[in-house]
Amino acid sequence: MIPYGKQHIDESDIEAVVSTLKSDWLTQGPAVPRFEKALTDYTHADNAVAVNSATSALHLACLALDIKKYDTVWTSPNSFVASANCAIYCGASVDFVDIDPSTGNMCLQKLEEKLFAAKKQNCLPKALIPVHFAGQSCDMETISRLAKQYNFYVIEDASHAVGAYYRDKPVGCCAYSDICVFSFHPVKIVTTIEGGAALTNSDAFAEKMRLARSHGMTSDPGKMTESPHGPWYYQQVTLGYNYRMNDVEAALGLSQLKKLDDYVVRRNMLAKQYAAGFANEDFIQPLVVSEHCYSSYHLFCILATRLTESTHRQVIENLRARGVFAHVHYIPIHLQPFYTDLGFKKGDFPQAENYYRQVITLPLFPSLTDNEVKFIIHTVKEVLSGV
Repeated sequence: MIPYGKQHIDESDIEAVVSTLKSDWLTQGPAVPRFEKALTDYTHADNAVAVNSATSALHLACLALDIKKYDTVWTSPNSFVASANCAIYCGASVDFVDIDPSTGNMCLQKLEEKLFAAKKQNCLPKALIPVHFAGQSCDMETISRLAKQYNFYVIEDASHAVGAYYRDKPVGCCAYSDICVFSFHPVKIVTTIEGGAALTNSDAFAEKMRLARSHGMTSDPGKMTESPHGPWYYQQVTLGYNYRMNDVEAALGLSQLKKLDDYVVRRNMLAKQYAAGFANEDFIQPLVVSEHCYSSYHLFCILATRLTESTHRQVIENLRARGVFAHVHYIPIHLQPFYTDLGFKKGDFPQAENYYRQVITLPLFPSLTDNEVKFIIHTVKEVLSGV
């Protein structure tokens, strides 16, 4: 079975992990700050806060922006549930902006229309979380302009887009946002086993996130309410969480980052092979990548435009039966039972719903071979021809 995604671990990664396991520090040691420095060197952001997952990073980002009860956060329905849940954790309400099915990203025309209407009704969002689906950045220049016009924060969910570029700037530089979040889950571009990071050019936001990731505790006398009792002393000055990344994960991340550009180049090469293989198929449409974007191609998704709800399932099952672990990204968040209980319903975001009925995620990872790509293309065409 060819999986839809997998990590690429080599001997240098294993050596980095083993070396850390043999060191004095398995957690709260020097590897995490080194990893954070490598992230800021790569992205040119001023600060990186490494954590145990992108979900934690999204939560910390909302906390740093003081998202709370009575606030509203908007995001894309075409994402993993964490993109919305992070605001719910803070007591805020969530709403969605429908997508452009040609890219899978938030539709900026829909966004602008929704903002215009929300301003009239005095219910603008406090923050927007655009999701860089499949590795392609949203049009952040336009989003930044709208954020200034309508006065809302921007958190980039770049879980898919580590190593991507937008307008010749690395995703994560935060040139158009307040905070940007990365994921290092094993199926993403680079991995720390589990892990994530929040990047920002705001020292104040970074400080809030660092404090919240470690129980809200500090050993800095300048942040305490009284003089330290001794060298062992710490204070919990706010409510926080145990969201720390450990040194073993950070060591793996440092090793993986050295190969990030090579991984992204290979993913782009494989994506070109897929695109060429489906070029003459009218009913198979790969997602479009904007001329302003260099995608990191976390995913390669196609829209099989003549599928119905029943034939979609049939095609996925047939592909898996033939050794191709096809997948679907994503089930629209607003159709999850938790969100329908909040009042969302089928028909609220028709573009995302129609996209869900047609999308097929095909295998894509650096060690995928050219011959495997040819086999996948042939198998997809054969299976779809029978629908």
